[in-house]
Amino acid sequence: MLICSCNAIHRRDVVCGGGAALFSAIVATLIGSGKPVRAETITGKVPEIERVAVRVVVDSYQFAVAPSRKIADVDIEHFGWGIGEGKPPGKTLISEFGLSMHVESRRGAETRNILVDFGFTPDALVNNAHLVGIDPAALDALVLSHGHYDHFGGLAGFLKQNNGKFKAKLPIYIGGEEAFCSREWTAPPVRGDFGALDRKALEDANVAVTYVEGPASVADHGFSTGPIGQTSFEKLLSPSAMKIGVDHGIGCYADKLPEDERTKAVIPDQFRHEIATAFNLKGRGLIVLTSCSHRGVINAIKQAQAASGISKVHAVIGGFHLAPYKEDYVRETIAALKGLDIDYVIPLHCTGEPFYEMAKAEMPNKLLRSYTGTRFIFHA
Repeated sequence: MLICSCNAIHRRDVVCGGGAALFSAIVATLIGSGKPVRAETITGKVPEIERVAVRVVVDSYQFAVAPSRKIADVDIEHFGWGIGEGKPPGKTLISEFGLSMHVESRRGAETRNILVDFGFTPDALVNNAHLVGIDPAALDALVLSHGHYDHFGGLAGFLKQNNGKFKAKLPIYIGGEEAFCSREWTAPPVRGDFGALDRKALEDANVAVTYVEGPASVADHGFSTGPIGQTSFEKLLSPSAMKIGVDHGIGCYADKLPEDERTKAVIPDQFRHEIATAFNLKGRGLIVLTSCSHRGVINAIKQAQAASGISKVHAVIGGFHLAPYKEDYVRETIAALKGLDIDYVIPLHCTGEPFYEMAKAEMPNKLLRSYTGTRFIFHA
């Protein structure tokens, strides 16, 4: 069992992530053994990938009869119904307020598969992963973008359901100890316990947990941005609070947190541990998976650009976390995205309908619609 010093979790959820820093080595201590674990560090240019296919495994909405289509160099495949093979209707995709994405990348004869985030429930993740044909044995890495339940709630059940099928020491990449803090949801519409990560599930699954404290390679093909800085106009909202400390093995170790957080009992989330995942598509530019963008979608993109040294962005896909903001802020974000000259913008999850409607008017040829089960195939 290989687990690095991710510290603290919850008995019903789970997650962590393996990675390596670009400018400084990432050392994570194995829980119970004290042995250091290092993920592969980015030492030069990020790899050029010839094909990247992003499948939205779990999202908020499914439209079963949306036609598949091709736009320029992007194939868009919608899932449809869970029927076929001569069988009567049975299971179909489950949509929920959570997010999970599967990425298959190809470089020459090499293929890599990663799963980014895990939705709100194991019911949705296990069901959908099976229906869209994700093979747990083929996964080369798991990535958790941040420690919110709607991004890790399905993980413990997914690991348990597929126990023994994963590659030994399958890495799980996580941005830092903060992800393990127990959380309370403090924003509308209702306050309440928002869970914590399950260390026992990680141990039982024999996965390798490693902190990503800077830009790091992910499964040889992609890279993690490392924690996302705040350099743009974007303002951070804090819809949840972190509880500092460990209670019966659940929570986050105070001595592993930044100094200004260690002595407090409860603090508003600042998402210092949030990470994005990206790929460098040959001749096209970056494909950035933002996941939730609590620290800002523009900041996430800029972090990917800085980590890779590549300014061109081919596509950004994920939650942009714009639903809570007013219209003028959403318009400012759209203007910033247009200024980056991104080829394709694909909003998911927490982005909100106002963004989609405004962006449809402002950048109709760049905006792509997605549902639970949709697959975007980007070609070099």
